[in-house]
Amino acid sequence: MLTVDTMRIEMGDFSLAGDFKIAAGPRVAVLGPSGAGKSTLLAAIAGFQPLDAGLILWNDTPMPKDPAARPISMVFQDNNLFPHLTVAQNVGLGLRPNLRLSVEDNSRVANALTRVGLEGMGDRKPAQLSGGQIARVALARVLMRDRPVLLLDEPFGALGPALKAEMLDLVRTLLDETGATLLMVSHAPEDARVLCDQVVLVADGVAHAPVATEEMFDNPPEVMREYLGDSTGLKP
Repeated sequence: MLTVDTMRIEMGDFSLAGDFKIAAGPRVAVLGPSGAGKSTLLAAIAGFQPLDAGLILWNDTPMPKDPAARPISMVFQDNNLFPHLTVAQNVGLGLRPNLRLSVEDNSRVANALTRVGLEGMGDRKPAQLSGGQIARVALARVLMRDRPVLLLDEPFGALGPALKAEMLDLVRTLLDETGATLLMVSHAPEDARVLCDQVVLVADGVAHAPVATEEMFDNPPEVMREYLGDSTGLKP
């Protein structure tokens, strides 16, 4: 279980509070207006954003201060690939940060690339890949880390509708295989409907407790109605 315990973050005029729990296994969309703090929430859970108050816990144990020691994998908006490394090396970082890979490790990397549809592309550099292929490399690295919590900070926002739908299907498949808990920031409400069973609304300085996706869209609070506008047939 992921617990955000009386969290508070202060950054100048910006503040974000949260106090909620997410059981192991759900797929949670993090939605809300631009600038509300969605990415800040994920960064806090991952350990990249210090807290001014409160704790982040996993299975009732406070998270380590070192982000690398947390039971979390995170994919950022830019997918965070190293341009000077090959595809296989970028994926291998999920296993060994020093890239001293054994024969077995290299076999695991190759298998991960096959699972995300990049078989035989391990020797390429990121500059030789399309946007969708880059996103697949980032997901393959997540497979290598094998952590129980996956954070996605709009990694598919720059992709076209068809390719994004394909990537969401791939994420669903990987989650079915791993059973990981997902928190996904998105500016597209339809992503929540397609992939997620719960929604955390971030608005007015608060990351609210998760609500079932169907309930959130059928009976949205006022701030959610204003955020959605006509995008789902709702009007503020």
